[in-house]
Amino acid sequence: MKCAMFTAGVAVWLGTVVTILSRSHGDRNVYPSAGVLFVHVLEREYFKGEFPPYPKSGDASNDPITFNTNLMGYPDRPGWLRYIQRTPHSDGVLYGSPTAEHVGKPTVIEITAYNRRTFETARHNLVINIMATEEFPLPYQAEFYIKNMNVEEMLASEVLGDFLGAVKNVWQPERLNAINITSALDRGGRVPLPINNLKEGVYVMVGADVPFSSCLREVESPHNQLRCSQEMEPVISCDKKFRAQFHIDWCKISLVDINKVVPVYITRPDPGTGILPEFGEYNPPSESLKSRDYFSDFLITLAVPSAVALVLFFILGYTMCCRREGVEKRNMQTPDFAIYVVNDSFLITIHMFICVLTSIHPMGCSKK
Repeated sequence: MKCAMFTAGVAVWLGTVVTILSRSHGDRNVYPSAGVLFVHVLEREYFKGEFPPYPKSGDASNDPITFNTNLMGYPDRPGWLRYIQRTPHSDGVLYGSPTAEHVGKPTVIEITAYNRRTFETARHNLVINIMATEEFPLPYQAEFYIKNMNVEEMLASEVLGDFLGAVKNVWQPERLNAINITSALDRGGRVPLPINNLKEGVYVMVGADVPFSSCLREVESPHNQLRCSQEMEPVISCDKKFRAQFHIDWCKISLVDINKVVPVYITRPDPGTGILPEFGEYNPPSESLKSRDYFSDFLITLAVPSAVALVLFFILGYTMCCRREGVEKRNMQTPDFAIYVVNDSFLITIHMFICVLTSIHPMGCSKK
């Protein structure tokens, strides 16, 4: 009986371990191309099965899940890779544009999912293997500013595909790739007010292998440049091909032909051999230093201010004591009538003050 119970317990334990291992995800490998926009969606449904109690198929649980992403061994992601998740009930998105410097170097991103209801965590790695492309970089690059989109909305494959289709219809290139997507907030834009369904705005850079079409160059005309300087909408003939879904600010479009860009070479100083030049042997100061007498310096420091203060004291004393006019000299130069008027006015003032003080007395003030 005990043996049967033990066997059943081992079977249950093994079943649990197998279930956990079957639900754990290994490393996922992706192979983006250098110079082409890379988008990887962190789906909440993908991680729900890793949080115990493990849901069954078709379970409609809606736990809040957030993600933390970082380069393995580092606290943050590489500089070219960005991440956004609007709410805990929406999917997270990793996106960016790898450069040729990252070709051949596997980038391992640690993804940690947090269930905000049960406080369970799940983790797996995303291995990004960046591949080189022959057409990198595409010689003609255009950057559009779309006013009615947020970055996570633009990163959706169907929305980005619709935009590239509209650009291809206007530009007519053989090869067209999305190079990068940047939120307007990362370019110094303001957070929109939560009214009228306002959007943050997004910059989308695309590249092609043929020169810019005449429609795209219409914004460079003097007439449209004048309208842009007056904060007016420029007149673009192909705007109607975007207007149904994308509201483009044509004054902020940027057209770059990298074949005409003058490269800037930064001259770096020669690092040298790292050996200091020869200056001879070090000659330290003598151990027997001569003692210095600071008494004379002390006297000079005190004597000069004291002498100046003493001279000023005598000048002030002479002015105040020896240069006074005196009461007799003042009275001699003042007419008697003025002295009488001043004295009489003073006596009247004193008398009125006494009357005020004695006004509560029933006798009041005398008429004298």
